Amino acid sequence: MKKNRVSLGLQSLRDESGQSVLFVAVFMGLLALGFMAFALDSGNLFRYRRMAQSAANAAALAAAEATATGGNPQAEANAMATLNGFNTSLATNPAVVTLTTPQTGNFTGSYIQARVSMPVPTTILRAFLSSMKTVTVSATAIAGGGISSKAAVCDNGDFTLSGGSTIMTANGGTNGGIFDSSTSAAISVTGGSTLDAQALLGASTGWLANIQNDLALTGSHINIPADDEVQGVSVSCNLPLPPVPTWSSCVGDPGGSWTSSPQTFGPSSVSGTICYTKLTVGAGGMSDILNPGTYVINGGQLHFESGTSGFGCANSSCSNLGGNGVFIYLTNGASLTIDGGANVNLVSGGANMSSGSAAPSIGPGFDGILVFENPADTAAITFDGGANVYLNGGIIAPNAPLNISGGSAASLIEGALNVDGLNVSGGTTVKTVTDTNASTISVFNPYPSLVQ
Repeated sequence: MKKNRVSLGLQSLRDESGQSVLFVAVFMGLLALGFMAFALDSGNLFRYRRMAQSAANAAALAAAEATATGGNPQAEANAMATLNGFNTSLATNPAVVTLTTPQTGNFTGSYIQARVSMPVPTTILRAFLSSMKTVTVSATAIAGGGISSKAAVCDNGDFTLSGGSTIMTANGGTNGGIFDSSTSAAISVTGGSTLDAQALLGASTGWLANIQNDLALTGSHINIPADDEVQGVSVSCNLPLPPVPTWSSCVGDPGGSWTSSPQTFGPSSVSGTICYTKLTVGAGGMSDILNPGTYVINGGQLHFESGTSGFGCANSSCSNLGGNGVFIYLTNGASLTIDGGANVNLVSGGANMSSGSAAPSIGPGFDGILVFENPADTAAITFDGGANVYLNGGIIAPNAPLNISGGSAASLIEGALNVDGLNVSGGTTVKTVTDTNASTISVFNPYPSLVQ
């Protein structure tokens, strides 16, 4: 009897042992299946994560390039993400491309951040957790290489500095930059000249190596950070043009008809406009003063002659005094010439005069601009042969060159240049300082680079 009870006990233990083995086997199988599911889905998610980064890189680059060329950044970014496996047009679980401007980090220019995300269906994990039916993967990239700022000089044509001349810009950052938007422009600094600026960027190529060779051969100097001397960039000047003044009729040139010096002429009030077919200032050694207001030169030449003796003036005391609070509009082929030896003082509306006080205001849109040449005209603006020029205001001649030569000294205080070619030669000194009336420029590299 006792032997039978022992046999039954051993049988019970064997049955429980078999159940435990079965339980452990089932548990281990499920655990292995879970690990396999995790391995399969995590491997797939990791692959999509790598694809997401590639898609984000391509989207950021495409958006930056579209911005540079005037395209549609969002459309280009979506297209590149789709090509890289993140389709933004799927009916179910589409990818999303979000473009933003970086808010953190050292990004001081025009950079674009692209974030690409997409829900990815799982294979086995969805059977264990309903919340894991899809897992969203995402990646972010930043592309750039462009800036948008004020420019001391925005040139749409050739830029040449030669014969021991000097150009100095100020106001820090890219505000002291010289930007050339022409893809065929010649850009050169030769003959012992000095260029002191915050940046020199040009759309054309090949000039940077030539400049570096010229510096070694001719003793010229460029005081610009090496990283800010860039060729082959896309540059555009986005300058709101001043309003075109209105006038009813034009009068002939009164210059040279005076019998005493100095003479004053122009509009009767600062808000007035007068139109001349041409205007000679300082003829015969006169010292002429321009009244505040708007001057339209219609078809002829605005000509500042050198001040000499005459009508009781001794030698250079008969300089051309110019005017404070003036706006000059050149149209129908009109040109501006300042002769060698002329001493010209011209201050735009609202700008500081040489005394430090403000010139009379002409009105919104005109203040801060000194010379505006009709964008349809191409007549050159010329400062020649030792002219001493003080200009407080911008010069806007989008399709006309500015030539300054022969030892002229041109100080453009609180004024900037937007011209179609800037040629400075013969020991001339040009100083430019930007203000709110300067050209707003956009600079983008046609081949943007990833920065993060």
